[in-house]
Amino acid sequence: MAESSSPTKGRKRRRMEEPESFSRDSSSLLSEDLLLCPICVYVFTDPVTTPCGHNFCNSCLTWCWDKSQHCLCPLCNQKFTKRPELKINTTMREVADYFKKKRVSTELKRIQQYAVDVTLDPDTAHPDLILSADGKQVTHGDKRQNLPDTTQRFNTYVNVLGKQSFSSGRIYYEVQVRGKTDWDLGVATENINRKGYITLTPPNGFWTVTLRNENQYQACAGPSVPLTLREKVEVVGVFVDYEEGLVSFYDVKSSSHIYSFTGQPFTEKLYPYFSPCNNGGGKNSAPLIISPVFKTE
Repeated sequence: MAESSSPTKGRKRRRMEEPESFSRDSSSLLSEDLLLCPICVYVFTDPVTTPCGHNFCNSCLTWCWDKSQHCLCPLCNQKFTKRPELKINTTMREVADYFKKKRVSTELKRIQQYAVDVTLDPDTAHPDLILSADGKQVTHGDKRQNLPDTTQRFNTYVNVLGKQSFSSGRIYYEVQVRGKTDWDLGVATENINRKGYITLTPPNGFWTVTLRNENQYQACAGPSVPLTLREKVEVVGVFVDYEEGLVSFYDVKSSSHIYSFTGQPFTEKLYPYFSPCNNGGGKNSAPLIISPVFKTE
């Protein structure tokens, strides 16, 4: 139940002491364009260098090579007879992390101004789900409730939509995922399939990221894109720009970017989409909580 487009990821930043030779003023001389991975076109995460001298995110390059019969440099197409052993370029990682922290923090402050009040729609909730009275929390219960199987309600997967829909402009909201081993978050169109088997992909009307088995993050783009995050996410920020066809996900605590769907041809109403996933015998019983937005400093 998961898939998405190009590989992008977010992660923990280790606060970097700035030597005199790399002060705030002098750092502006280094263009951030030099730190963009040619595959995901985001600032490097765990950058590695190929024998031909080109740099990529470790997981981006691994993703490319795992899906190909040959090991080619994605930039110059040089073919390697044996798959090179890749090591993290720690100096470049420190510089990239500095830029990412600085950039994602103008960015989060900017998009948090579009925060909207989202509540869960009980008429769409799978019968196994338990919603709080204020419509801000959802958990997977142990017992199926006797609820009418209307056209609006999910009947196979434990999903629920937000009450609020939007078909223009920009929106932002945050969801606490602390303590969970599995979850799905994102947005969905009004006319998605709510019965039987569902595949989370943009062609099916879903723009989502998911967590499985405590540390396996992926973007559901079809095929799914594994996301390498340096720390477990506790609060996910979801930003949508309808006219730009953009859905972006952020790790709010570390002020890091997780993934973005870009250039999406939105034509229908969109709804916030949530799944706390099965409680796993209590291992995944923590709720998804729609949280108030506190602007980052």
